Formats: sequence, structure tokens, C-alpha cells
Amino acid sequence: MFTGIIAAVGTVREVRPAEGGVRVTIATAGLDLAGVTSGDSIAVDGVCLTAITLQTSGFEADVSRETLNCTTGFAAGARVNLEKSLRLADPLGGHLLSGHVDGVGTVTRCEASGGNRLLAVAAPPELAKYIARKGSIAVNGVSLTVNEVQGAEFVVNLIPHTLQATNLNLLTIGSRVNLEVDLLARYVERLSEASQ
Repeated sequence: MFTGIIAAVGTVREVRPAEGGVRVTIATAGLDLAGVTSGDSIAVDGVCLTAITLQTSGFEADVSRETLNCTTGFAAGARVNLEKSLRLADPLGGHLLSGHVDGVGTVTRCEASGGNRLLAVAAPPELAKYIARKGSIAVNGVSLTVNEVQGAEFVVNLIPHTLQATNLNLLTIGSRVNLEVDLLARYVERLSEASQ
């Protein structure tokens, strides 16, 4: 589990073919890897990856073909949001995230609003029903509050701290982003289906 509060922005150092997908090497920049052991989970742009090999300033992880098919993927040189998995003693500053990306959205608008930036994203139509005004959503692993919803498009407000501490400041119109909808919305739907 994760909270969507990004600890560091790292870089995809290398992507190489591996059986069933690819192996990525992530340079972790300021992410403190103390206490992380092989087999622990680290969210990379919202994707829960298992650290296979730990290095002084990074880690390697295997990414399956399934994960590559439902995310923006991994490209060498890309800047990525990083978060270690939640421990029971950690504060829950964002919202609960599984690190299982639901789909890929596309940035349709990105404009300054005072010191903030308004970001509009078109979500896949099948995810739209889970996105609600004042609800939570994760964009590239960042916990955000939805300000507006119009059909499958939603708008979030990025404050200066979020722009400085994440890779969302790199987004432009047409950028593809990993989306994870609120866990509670999915469970409510499932319970509702079961009761009918």
C-alpha cells in the first residue's frame, strides 16, 4: 500500500528485455533506501514494483508485459515519482493506493492559475464512473483531489509544492499519465453488483 505522497523524483537509468517483460534500473536520487530489502515494494510513477536488486543509489525491478500494457511504460531517461510502501506507523497524508494502475489518461489542458497549475486529464471512459468531484485520484502515483469532472475528463489543481516535489511539472498537453482511481469507489461498485 502507498499514500500518494511522493518521497523523491528518480530517473529510469536502463530498460532491458527480460523474460515476460523488461527489467528496469531506477536511480533513486533522494529516496532513502535505508530499511528497504530485496522483495520490498516501491511505487514508480504509481506502479508498484518489487525491488529485486538494491544498489547504492537505486534498484532493479522486473516489469511484466501485463503491467507494460496498462501503464505508460518505462523509458530510459524518464523522470519518475518514487514512494516506498506504507508502514503501519507512517502518517497517511494522501489516500490509500495499491500501486495497481487502472489505466492511462491524457493531459488535455495545463494552465497557470496564480502560483498553481490546473491540469485537465481525459481518463479512459471505463474509469470515468469512479472519478468524483472532491474525490481522490492518483496521477503518476501522486494523491490529488478532483476539482471538476465533465464526462471522462477531470481537473486537478497542482500547488507549488506538488509541482516542485513531483514530475507533474513536466506534463504538457498530450502527455500520458498513469491513473489509479479511489479504492473505495471500486469496492462500493463491487458490493453494489453483488447485492443486485
